[in-house]
Amino acid sequence: MTHRLTTKLLSTEAELRSLLGEPTPLVCAKVTNRLNPLTRRFIEASPFLCLATSDASGRCDVSPRGDPRGFERILDDATLLIPERPGNRLADSLRNLLANPHVGLLFVIPGVDDTFRVNGRAVLTTDAELLAPCAVEGKVPTLGILVDVEEAYTQC
Repeated sequence: MTHRLTTKLLSTEAELRSLLGEPTPLVCAKVTNRLNPLTRRFIEASPFLCLATSDASGRCDVSPRGDPRGFERILDDATLLIPERPGNRLADSLRNLLANPHVGLLFVIPGVDDTFRVNGRAVLTTDAELLAPCAVEGKVPTLGILVDVEEAYTQC
């Protein structure tokens, strides 16, 4: 790995760990593959999330998603549904998901220092029955992002 501005670069995890150290067991223990009552409440209160995707070549995209708080549906302790609202039609995130299902979500509540992170696998759905409860001002989305949770944890 090289960079045009410096030769002082890290190239291994060992080099990184020598600078940062190891995470504590408490920090490692908070990473789970399920939602719990506290993290469910965080999602329900969140009016905004950042959706991170990448295409088949690894080129990344981060896209904002927002609606009235709790717009994301919690289908069960390991599955979320994010309604897709009309936007600029570039569909960068959606096209990425067709090529690469890996997704990262960062849930934010304005004025709260903590965030909630979810990493998982996503598919696009047009299931009218799943999307119907996502209506806002009578408008039901025709598309949604269905996310299977693989990692979930709060971060401050």
